[in-house]
Amino acid sequence: MRTFAREVAAPWRTLTALQRALQHSQCWHLRFTFPRCRFRSCLLPRSVRSVSTCSLRRLPLPNYRLLAVDIDGTLVNSRDELTPAVAEAVRRAAAAGVRVVLVTGRQYGRSRPLAVELGLDTPIVSSCGSLIKRPSDHRTLFRADFPRHVLGEVLTTVHDAGYDPVVYTDTFTAGYEYHFPVDPPRRSELAQFIRLNPTNGRHTPDLVAAPPEGAFAGFAIGTREEMFAMHEQLDARLPGELYIHVLRSPRYEGFMCEIAAREMTKWSGVMWLAESWNIAAEEICAVGDDVNDLPMIRGAGLGVAMGNAVPELKAAADRIAPTHDDDGLVEVVRWVLGE
Repeated sequence: MRTFAREVAAPWRTLTALQRALQHSQCWHLRFTFPRCRFRSCLLPRSVRSVSTCSLRRLPLPNYRLLAVDIDGTLVNSRDELTPAVAEAVRRAAAAGVRVVLVTGRQYGRSRPLAVELGLDTPIVSSCGSLIKRPSDHRTLFRADFPRHVLGEVLTTVHDAGYDPVVYTDTFTAGYEYHFPVDPPRRSELAQFIRLNPTNGRHTPDLVAAPPEGAFAGFAIGTREEMFAMHEQLDARLPGELYIHVLRSPRYEGFMCEIAAREMTKWSGVMWLAESWNIAAEEICAVGDDVNDLPMIRGAGLGVAMGNAVPELKAAADRIAPTHDDDGLVEVVRWVLGE
């Protein structure tokens, strides 16, 4: 089961001479329309946003129709809490007609309770775009399985490097979502992951020799240096076949080398939904905090990095919100609604 969302080019990412001139003249506008040319200008520092010596006509803010929200480090705070202020802001956006979509590296089962609490029935983009399910009835709308030969190579490479590979399958209704091969695990980092996710894992002793059908994502876990080395090994073993990134979830002590089929990103998942709803990329606001959010921050009409985001994400973002511990998503909703 495999479908790819079409990546939408973002030609406005390149600064034009006119945009640079606007910067130097200290004119700040979110969007202008010129004959035969429409683009999004760069956002200037707050110190110059109140200054405008430009006589060009300012148009209304874009009508953002989709808000793509990361969970860890964005929707929830450092204590893994959904605060009342953030919950109220998300519900207000949904009530205003904005399609609020949770877009996460989490498994579907760990994401769904938040959607239920928020009253959202928009599909959840989980496992960094590899699985999209509807929370009301668990219906799978999209899944991008590993090709069998690719999955076998991934599992063998991770195992031979001294780590216990973990893979995800679309089996939430069966009571589990991930498979691990050794119990107890060889590494303390994976032991912690299993301890914190005790009810939805399945010990599969022959995981490497006989992988399960329908595996669509996975990971290895260890130290930062080990996982970047793992990234390089997988790239060398399967060039062009995978989408890989290394990050550290605030919930776990280890760094994760997260692995998905090629072209599967949070942005591909968002665009799969957006196209089904006839929503253009420029009508999307995406907000996140880590490297797996980069594709959607770069692709969306408004890409927002949280104040607690990694430097790479802040550099790519159009705006920077307050931190997740300061209810930064509340400010993002205000931007989306033009308040």
